Amino acid sequence: MDNNIRHTWLDTLEHLPEALHCDFITRLAASCGITFPGGASVKREMDGYFNSLLRNDTNKPIVYIGMGTCGLAAGAGDTYSAVKEYIESKHIAADVIPVGCIGLCCAEPLMDVQLPGKTRVSFRNAIGKKAAALLASMLDDGKVPRADVLGQFSHTQSMLWEDIPLLAEHPFFSPQKRVVLSNCGIINPLSISEYIARGGYAALLKAIHKNTPDDICSIMTASGLRGRGGGGFPTGKKWRAALDRNSPVKYFVCNADEGDPGAFMDRALCESDPHRLLEGLAVGAYATGAQTAYIYIRAEYPLAIRHLTKAIGEMRAFGFLGDNIWDSGFNLDIVIKKGAGAFVCGEETSLINSIEGKRGMPRPRPPYPPEKGLHERPTVINNVETLANISSIVVMGADWFTSFGTKESPGTKVFALSGKVVRTGLVEVSIGTSMRDIVYAIGGGIPDNKRCKAVQIGGPSGGCVPEHLFNIEIDYHTLPEVGAMMGSGGLVVMDEDNCMVDVARFFMDFITRESCGKCIPCREGTKRILSILNSIIRPRKSEQDTDALSRFRDVLDLVPLAGVIKATSLCGLGQSAPNPVLSTIRWFREEYEAHVFERTCPAGVCTDLLTYSIDPDTCIGCTACLVKCPENAIMGRKGTPHYIVPDKCSGCGTCRDICRKGAVVVR
Repeated sequence: MDNNIRHTWLDTLEHLPEALHCDFITRLAASCGITFPGGASVKREMDGYFNSLLRNDTNKPIVYIGMGTCGLAAGAGDTYSAVKEYIESKHIAADVIPVGCIGLCCAEPLMDVQLPGKTRVSFRNAIGKKAAALLASMLDDGKVPRADVLGQFSHTQSMLWEDIPLLAEHPFFSPQKRVVLSNCGIINPLSISEYIARGGYAALLKAIHKNTPDDICSIMTASGLRGRGGGGFPTGKKWRAALDRNSPVKYFVCNADEGDPGAFMDRALCESDPHRLLEGLAVGAYATGAQTAYIYIRAEYPLAIRHLTKAIGEMRAFGFLGDNIWDSGFNLDIVIKKGAGAFVCGEETSLINSIEGKRGMPRPRPPYPPEKGLHERPTVINNVETLANISSIVVMGADWFTSFGTKESPGTKVFALSGKVVRTGLVEVSIGTSMRDIVYAIGGGIPDNKRCKAVQIGGPSGGCVPEHLFNIEIDYHTLPEVGAMMGSGGLVVMDEDNCMVDVARFFMDFITRESCGKCIPCREGTKRILSILNSIIRPRKSEQDTDALSRFRDVLDLVPLAGVIKATSLCGLGQSAPNPVLSTIRWFREEYEAHVFERTCPAGVCTDLLTYSIDPDTCIGCTACLVKCPENAIMGRKGTPHYIVPDKCSGCGTCRDICRKGAVVVR
């Protein structure tokens, strides 16, 4: 725990009435399985409990296993079983603690081992029995196996291992600024006590006992926090609008309906540190006058739902939910609402309709939700990452938050880094960090020494940023200038093997399927754009009569049509739907021209445009391709070079796959 946070925590607690802080420490002691002796000073008792929960001074081995969805998908369940089996068979007194995702998803499953008096060491790819072998090596020999070690955690009260690098100096972690992710992969997400020991719920207690709702709204405004869900609307302004509404009933909603391809930030946060989200939600409800809060989360996130449900129960047991919370007069209940997984329900008015039991479709705005939202009452909607910032801002202050990031966009942003990059995972950096630093310094660059072509940022309706613009500082103002947007934080890296026409077609296909169909521009316009993109990759031989002229005419309509959709669609989904097409045309026009005029795909991705031929100098006439060709398009006699009849070839690629000599040439 940061000393500043701990002091703030203790000061906050000591400002509570005597009966309350004794009640709090009693509950904390009970959660640790200890009986509060009473009569001692709060600070001394709390320090003792904190040290126990922080495991600063452990007297037995502790094994931490990353068991978020990414870890489980990589085999963390087997790792957990293998470690438990080893410990029980050897009769070792050790704790095995499941933790969430620390962010380095490409190295999952991750396992950390902490021995008495020594710092915690992290291992990558600790799969099944291999994890037990790593543990045995440390317990039996007292040595750290070097091959799979990622690094060791630094700690002032434990001895460092010799010649083991610090995890904080790992190239993936060292350039990051971790605020929202600070507990992820470190603590047990199912333990409210561990969260409290790291400063948790100090913000809520401070807010309800030392600040008025007006104070909290002012702090948010001064911090400059903007919504991290994509729109970037100032959080303080939104909260103030709801606070100023005179209504006996108000609502606060957490939008956890994360549906962007390539985005997994919200899921990881809910799984790895649910109390951080819940505390931010509670502070937001207090600041706006809401007494009922909802977490709208898609049902495809079962682990996140389980963790949030457990955390809400712990929160209630600790007195952070219910009536008259910690004798402050503040009442709050939190309800989890599971969505059916419609992408459009990430739009706030569609989300409101869904909670009300209606079909997830947007409503015209204004009125905006802070004026008239859920059940016609003032409603604030913030996404997971926005709320995960709240507790730190309340405890550390607005000036602390504005000390990093950019002047217009303070703070940090979490990105889900995926695609053609060496190190994939969750990355949290100060806003203003360059795209180049994220892709090359943190992500480790492109595998196999290939050339980076672009990054898709902002989800399906974001945009592609070409490699030559990677030096721009990422914030809410610079990205729109290059045809992209911050979005929720999905960041997909593409290399020279990606076709940008195909990329645009993929995202348009997604958007077309996810359009709710309420407004014509989105329903029909996106479908028309997808149809034009499909015509671009259609082979010449499939065209008849005036098909080619029609194709050219449609291509000329592409950009004006996109402009109409952006200007006339009802909600943000439709208004940003053409972005993938517009950004790829803007930066990769030559690829479109090759598809339209030359009928070729330079990246070799659009299979309908590929042509196959056989190099006569390489072909030995083995007849393997001739026998397997499903179209009988290959001719030739055994022992002589074969050839392909273009008009009969369907471009299936069977000949290329089966030729052992590499004689089939694809262009």
